[in-house]
Amino acid sequence: MSGVWTVLLLWGVVFVPALSHGALVISREDSTPQRSDGATRLLKKRSTDNMEVEVYSVKVACKVASRFAHTVITSSALNKANSSQEVFFEVDLPKTAFITNFSMEIEGQTYTGEVKEKEKAKKQYQKAVSTGQTAGLVKASGRKMEKFSVSVNIAANSNVTFILTYEELLQRKLGQYEIMTQVKPKQLVQHFEIVADIYEPQGIAFLDAYGTFISNELLPLVEKTVTDKKAHISFCPTMDQQRKCPGCDGTLIDGDFVIKYDVNRAETLGDIQIVNGYFVHFFAPPDLPRVPKNVVFVIDRSGSMSGNKMHQTREAMLTILNDLHEDDYFGIVTFDHHISTWKGSLTKATTGNVSEAKGFVKGIQHSGYTDINGALMKAVDIMMKDKQANKFTERSVSMIILLTDGMPNSGVSSTPQIQENVRDAMGGNMSLFCLGFGNDVDYSFLDVMSRQNQGLARRIYEGSDATVQLQGFYEEVASPLLSEVDLHYPDNLVNSLTTSHYKQLFNGSEIVVAGRLTDNSLDNFLVEVFAKGFEEDFIVKGQASAQEWDILYPEQEYIFGDFTERLWAYLTIQQLLSKKETGTAEEKGNATAQALEMSLQYSFVTPLTSMVVTKPKTEEEQEEPLIADKLTEDERQKAQRLGHFVPQTVSNTYRVQSRPTYFVDGDPHFMIELPEQEDALCFNIDDRPGTIFNLVRDQLAGVLVNGQTIGDKKVAPDGKVNTYFGRFGIVHQGLGVRLEVTTHDITVSQNGKQAKLFWSDTASLKGANLDLQVTKDRSLTVTLRDSVRFVVILHKVWKQHPYHQDYLGFYTLDSHLLSPSVHGLLGQFYHGVQFEVRDMRPGEEPEKPDATMLVKGQELTVTRGWQRDFSWDVKNGENVPCWFIHSNGNGLIDGNHTDYIMSGLFKTV
Repeated sequence: MSGVWTVLLLWGVVFVPALSHGALVISREDSTPQRSDGATRLLKKRSTDNMEVEVYSVKVACKVASRFAHTVITSSALNKANSSQEVFFEVDLPKTAFITNFSMEIEGQTYTGEVKEKEKAKKQYQKAVSTGQTAGLVKASGRKMEKFSVSVNIAANSNVTFILTYEELLQRKLGQYEIMTQVKPKQLVQHFEIVADIYEPQGIAFLDAYGTFISNELLPLVEKTVTDKKAHISFCPTMDQQRKCPGCDGTLIDGDFVIKYDVNRAETLGDIQIVNGYFVHFFAPPDLPRVPKNVVFVIDRSGSMSGNKMHQTREAMLTILNDLHEDDYFGIVTFDHHISTWKGSLTKATTGNVSEAKGFVKGIQHSGYTDINGALMKAVDIMMKDKQANKFTERSVSMIILLTDGMPNSGVSSTPQIQENVRDAMGGNMSLFCLGFGNDVDYSFLDVMSRQNQGLARRIYEGSDATVQLQGFYEEVASPLLSEVDLHYPDNLVNSLTTSHYKQLFNGSEIVVAGRLTDNSLDNFLVEVFAKGFEEDFIVKGQASAQEWDILYPEQEYIFGDFTERLWAYLTIQQLLSKKETGTAEEKGNATAQALEMSLQYSFVTPLTSMVVTKPKTEEEQEEPLIADKLTEDERQKAQRLGHFVPQTVSNTYRVQSRPTYFVDGDPHFMIELPEQEDALCFNIDDRPGTIFNLVRDQLAGVLVNGQTIGDKKVAPDGKVNTYFGRFGIVHQGLGVRLEVTTHDITVSQNGKQAKLFWSDTASLKGANLDLQVTKDRSLTVTLRDSVRFVVILHKVWKQHPYHQDYLGFYTLDSHLLSPSVHGLLGQFYHGVQFEVRDMRPGEEPEKPDATMLVKGQELTVTRGWQRDFSWDVKNGENVPCWFIHSNGNGLIDGNHTDYIMSGLFKTV
């Protein structure tokens, strides 16, 4: 495709909470598209080329009916050139939304995406993925968004129209719904239009629309029409109105366009709508007095909280303490590997007590490791003792708010065990809210633990506004109005009901329940709500009636299909996905199966499904399948975390290795990941510290890798001797290269010359035969000319830890470049291993079944488990399921593990 121009159309479109537009960039195919001022300069430099591609329409249309938002983005471009050009379409959408449709219209032919089961889509296109022919369509984008992107080659004098549709249920926070559009086109667009139509049967209480970039000249362009139950908002500037100045190409459109609104809430029962066999109940009664709360703040003060994190946490806590009501009770627990309390019990939030607590908060200093289990157990113990002593009123609401930035690495470090301990200790008597600070936290662990205890988790992003984020979260839960909220509906008339019991209702929020009816012709529908209020029980009952569609929604242009059914499906799938993570083993399986079935039925792209789009053929390329996935929070975190070194040539949406992965890490754990077999094998090697093992030996290629083990500083109280790799020797005889890698430094020798690099610096060393790249305190990438690449990971351990010390992990990239004769503890698997697993049966632990493996002519008893792979997440690692071969890999490795012991770091015997 030499000489073909690439056209990049970047306009992100997101409703609730953000929409981001990018830049139109025309560049040579070998240049990198930019979204900075450089992109603008490139446009000016090639203005004549730009005229050959006309982006003549960008339209964002959002319809909201009873909080359920349906957004369609349509964009069209014309290639006026005499040669083909590649056009990229990118859209930012909310991470809470589900993509429901995508299509491309090219030369009169429509290419439409199809939603399939993720695993089936993955298998179907595995061959294309492994050859790099496909691309992931969705990746993380900022704090709250996902970026959908696709490219297609357009012939000369041809049109292309992209259409993307997604849906979501708007969430009420702090008394309002918000639609925020981040508008950054960085270019002039002939037909640029943002339109929102809102229809709320309860009536619109208030609505505001504004833009951060709106000048006095642009203000009249924001058209807002609001009647009792509907609103129409539009922003449609002409090209001249978009210009920064007469005759120039710069645009004034650069900032946030925001719509905020709420609905009327005159009825204490809430709003119940019954349409086409489905009902939805919105419950947020007005004018309720707040209920006193009992709260324990559990604050991480470990070493990783040093610097700005600790400062921002202290600042946020000082404001939060000010906001406590005098009838609240509160306590403070701080922790590293030691647990401290401000006082041994909860204290009433009087002016004097709050002032004393502020002094305590100002004195919190960072130090040590992270004992999350111990801290939460202490908080629960304090709360339960005060409850049993009748210190609080019976109708008060009890909660624990945990703030941490890391992984548990002191005390109980098993996250499933911590979750079990916390759930057993809380026993449904209080709620847990978890705040994960920064990008190194195990957010999935916190999220599941919160939901297991009737709370929620929130990620706090590192940045100058972290203090505001912390305060904002507290504001959401600061004022409980009701507790133990039960919403009852006729059992004989309703099935497939979404969650109808809530631990609490907070001021400014809203409970939404939906269900499917067994009788579409019912005349009366009894609804009852029971809850605990401030001084008395809250009990309200009422009747609701099914209404004809055209009566309830007379303005048909506001409605998009059977939205009540789709709202029910959206809410059901979201709650099933939550149960998939928090329920029992049986509940998890049932929830997964049901969520998958509904995702396929309603064409929602969820974490269980993928949208597959087939691109049209070109002269140079065959049809290409493209896969769009829904990112999980873990996948978003991986994409945003620094320190990655595995090339992401396939997709940012889910992990698909184009080739097998081989590594040794930890105590020491050997892992062979085999994507073609969709499985992995693992084994440990146990021997005395100081032993040198051969990991890779290829006599034909002249490559040798040995590793020497180290032990803990001293034997732990349980008597277990842990060993890790602390030193590697890497040799390439043909290139005359020798490397010695320790936990302190990297020494490079070549042709009699020597250089040294240190882990404490980010540095690189480039030569004709060798390329080294050090990421400070994280990883070393070793690239040997025309040969294999290795990555060494440094695991830093707190210097004052009584037992553990720094250690290394070793990962192989491009192992296919070594000869078929390569061997070693890792090398022998570089060209594959055939095995079969059968007769799965219960093991010693319920979650780790045993099985029989047929491998290398032997039958081995293996156990299903997992090992941590740090190739995507250098800090915390990722659990990868694998079949564990016992007894130092006996039966899997050739010979015995002692056959691989070497006499020196650079020796072959």
